[in-house]
Amino acid sequence: MTPSLHRMRFPLSAEAARKLRVGDLVVLDGEILVTAGLPTHQRLLRALEGHEPLPLAMRDQSLFHIGSYSEQRGDHFDVRYINPTTSTRFNPYMPTLIRELGLHAVGGKGGLDSASVQALRLTGGVYLSFLGGGCTPLTLAVKEVVEVGWPDMLTHYRIVRLRVEGLGPATVGIDAHGNSLYEDVRLSARQRLPEILAELARTRMPPES
Repeated sequence: MTPSLHRMRFPLSAEAARKLRVGDLVVLDGEILVTAGLPTHQRLLRALEGHEPLPLAMRDQSLFHIGSYSEQRGDHFDVRYINPTTSTRFNPYMPTLIRELGLHAVGGKGGLDSASVQALRLTGGVYLSFLGGGCTPLTLAVKEVVEVGWPDMLTHYRIVRLRVEGLGPATVGIDAHGNSLYEDVRLSARQRLPEILAELARTRMPPES
């Protein structure tokens, strides 16, 4: 089936997320939340446990693993660059954050594990995969820093709400129906492993005399 291209308004609703299928391409307009910090995810879990307030409104939002550098002048922030980071680093935290915050879109690069797949299915959410190393075209889509959460943290660990226009396209790596391109690749690799090992064994055999 040929992937569909969608231009969609963010934060993404559950209804809109459920219209997407793995392999579809999405161009983003609207507002998104970004962060690249492991300490940030740990702090978010503590906030959900009641140790402190959430840094900004985060429920029913779209949260992406994208590093950003914002230059501050007084109360004003200018984004100098954004760049996606690897989501698998956040596997221990994402299922809880997806469920507790009701996230309908998450993303970055590299995908998430099966626990997050099930959490996204529960909330009606998708994982969007952004172009790795696509700093320049992604940064050009940023139009405004709307607000910054936890400014006491390192710049790329902060949670930043950005207004974007034409961000992407990003690929739907996990859809809201429990389908995952990453799981498909892992399954295919497991199925081919005996064939691959047998071929390696043949190439290592000494030549006949």
